[in-house]
Amino acid sequence: MQNDYIIITNNPLVPEKIGKTHNVEYKEISYEEVLRAVRDRIHEGHTLLSHPLSGSVKPNETPYKSIMLSAGKGEVDPRSVVIIENAIEACGKFVLKSDKYKREVYDDFQMIDWTLLESAITSADVW
Repeated sequence: MQNDYIIITNNPLVPEKIGKTHNVEYKEISYEEVLRAVRDRIHEGHTLLSHPLSGSVKPNETPYKSIMLSAGKGEVDPRSVVIIENAIEACGKFVLKSDKYKREVYDDFQMIDWTLLESAITSADVW
């Protein structure tokens, strides 16, 4: 089990792929609610390990987001606070489109989010 980090996600593909080997917190919530859950963890002393707006898919275009945080807590990291607050603000600027897609498009968005996360995991596991 990878214990150096926590993954907070609303992507059902993530726990399916790595739920038994990694610390995955899957929640059936919106993209913006994922950002807010991560913000709450940052205020508890966790540090961002992946950018909340990674990839070229805008927050209004995809319903899925997976974000990595440190498993351990320390002092509140000001940089993490600024990044997550800016991400929440950016998310609020977009009109939601992701609720208007055909079912099969959601599978594609799950795979995009998974691919971004998989890359972040590979980097994190090297450290």
